Amino acid sequence: MFTERLTGDKSLNQDFEALSVSKRLVRSVSQKLRKKNNQGRFEEEDDVKGISLRCLTLYSRGAGCKVGADTGEEFGDPSSRRRSSASDEGKGYKLICGTDETGVDCFSYGVKEIFWKKHNRKDFELEESIRNSRMHIFLPDDILEMCLLRLPLTSLMTARLVCKKWRHLTTTPRFLQMRREGSHQNPWLFLFGAVKDGYCSGEIHVLDVFLEQWHRMDANILKGRFMFSVASIQDDIYIVGGCSSLTNFGKVDRSSFKTHKGVIMFSPLTKSWRKVAPMKYARSMPILGISEVGSDFSVGQSLQIRQDRRPRTRVGGVSDVYEDPHRLSLRRQNRNTIEENEASLLPNRKSYKFVRTRSDLVGTKGGKRFVLIAVGGHGSWDEPLDSGEIYDSLTNKWTEIQRLPVDVGIICSGVVCNRVFYVYSETDKLAGYDIEKGFWIRVQTTPFPPRVHEYHPKLVSCNGRLLMLSVSWCEGDGQIGRRNKAVRKLWELDLFYLTWTEVSVHPDAPMDWNAVFMSDRNLIFGIEMFKIFGQVLDFLTVCDVSDDGMNWSHISRNHVTHEFDASSCMTKSMAVLHL
Repeated sequence: MFTERLTGDKSLNQDFEALSVSKRLVRSVSQKLRKKNNQGRFEEEDDVKGISLRCLTLYSRGAGCKVGADTGEEFGDPSSRRRSSASDEGKGYKLICGTDETGVDCFSYGVKEIFWKKHNRKDFELEESIRNSRMHIFLPDDILEMCLLRLPLTSLMTARLVCKKWRHLTTTPRFLQMRREGSHQNPWLFLFGAVKDGYCSGEIHVLDVFLEQWHRMDANILKGRFMFSVASIQDDIYIVGGCSSLTNFGKVDRSSFKTHKGVIMFSPLTKSWRKVAPMKYARSMPILGISEVGSDFSVGQSLQIRQDRRPRTRVGGVSDVYEDPHRLSLRRQNRNTIEENEASLLPNRKSYKFVRTRSDLVGTKGGKRFVLIAVGGHGSWDEPLDSGEIYDSLTNKWTEIQRLPVDVGIICSGVVCNRVFYVYSETDKLAGYDIEKGFWIRVQTTPFPPRVHEYHPKLVSCNGRLLMLSVSWCEGDGQIGRRNKAVRKLWELDLFYLTWTEVSVHPDAPMDWNAVFMSDRNLIFGIEMFKIFGQVLDFLTVCDVSDDGMNWSHISRNHVTHEFDASSCMTKSMAVLHL
């Protein structure tokens, strides 16, 4: 009997030696079994979710072993585990590691949680959506609107991409009006007229003055158009007139071009474009002025203006009478004038109701009415114009105004100050158009100090103060053979005594013949562009008029015009908005 026992032990040892289970696997199995009690809590949660992480169990039969995998519970079928165990026992397999309730955890540290999250991703997404929906439910629209109202413009544009609800809240007229009247605004500078490789790119370069960061916006509607003027009011920009090539579309070509009458409105807050009523005459580089008016404002005096009408002169002495030899347009305008006068005298007639209905459909921006004045510029034959017209935002119509005084000459700059549109001519004459009364007046000032005539003066207005920038000689007086030094100075006109006073000196040497200066509230922004060493450079400066010293400072050292052509120095225009 003892011999049989020894023989049985030897055979058993031989069976175990034949097993393909290494000592390392047995050691890891024993370590996992010790940690089983500590992981019981996680396994209960896994069983609730329908996933079994106890995937390996060792069975033996004769001279071999089998690794069993518990996959039934993973697919939500706990009975398959029992069927698998029963089938294994029927085939003679015996459990050598663990019990029926335990198995080998084949996952290393941290993989178990990752596996669990992967198979429960839908549950996580459902819980997250529920939390987000609860957040929207318990956050009222007015509170959300106040939060979005305080965002900077760049963050506001990004917030509109979150969802349709946020986009709708930030584009309503109420939201735009609250942002316009609030104190969460910063100045933004819009640079138009970029020319690249000889073609008008149609791009708008925008500078965030507060962060000193440049942004680029595509404006396909402006592709091919150059030599236009811009004016801004509230949070909108108006692009007036301009030229485009007839032979090479998009190319800056003055040999064969078309002058435009069209006017386009651009709203940066909504990134929307809209065409408004075109001007009566085509103009390139007109002098613009824009101002708010009261609800009782009336353009009027159109009949008196037409009686004082003078033919527009063109190159070679050709008159516009030959364009309309029978004066059909004049008779049509007179007929419209008579109908408007009858409508104003007889308010009960249907024509009056038609005019009121049309006005109500147009409306005004933010409930405020404004007028846009376009004077001078160059006509269809590239001739200088002395006529002007005014646009009323309430009626969406342009009306011709009184012509400039004969002795004023060609105007080169203009600005609205205290409801008067002041213009300055190349012959150093100053005139003003009274917007309320509708006529021009000559402004006789003290003799202006000598200036460099190649640089045209620029009028600006800040907080009811009329200012002008001009270039004058401080050494040499421009004589050949002498050391000449020019400087750009800021002058202020005393509207009571009509005297000019020097108030500031620009720090940079005047390198740009067509420098642009724009005013907004109490700030004056200027941009100078010139080509040097094969590339175009730009210098932006700002002056705070409310400061006693009225010193100038540079606001951006990042030159955005390196890719521009030299012709951009002549086609550029600028607008400033608080957004």
